[in-house]
Amino acid sequence: MENYLKEYQELCRLTAKKFDTPEKEILTWGLGIAGEAGDVASCIKKTFAHDNDQREGIKENIGDALWYAAMICNFFGWDLQEVLQENLNKLKQRYPDGFTIDSAKRNNSRIDWSK
Repeated sequence: MENYLKEYQELCRLTAKKFDTPEKEILTWGLGIAGEAGDVASCIKKTFAHDNDQREGIKENIGDALWYAAMICNFFGWDLQEVLQENLNKLKQRYPDGFTIDSAKRNNSRIDWSK
């Protein structure tokens, strides 16, 4: 899987526009991923609230959001596999027995989830 992610991340880099400034580049990737997340939400709403099946749109927009995630990783010089592994390690530590109401009450988070 790791080689596949490296290949994907490099292909994303090859298909991306080149920018004049790093500020313009990271703003584009950051706003792009936010826009794609909004598109995912919109397709879910249309599918379930309006009985307009947008499941293919959900899938497409998740793919687009992953492209932007890869580009953000490229910008910062991060390996996408390492980012995913760090997230997996965090989830295993936070939810060793799976999600429970008690596991959701995090004590070591920047956000106080108990409020």
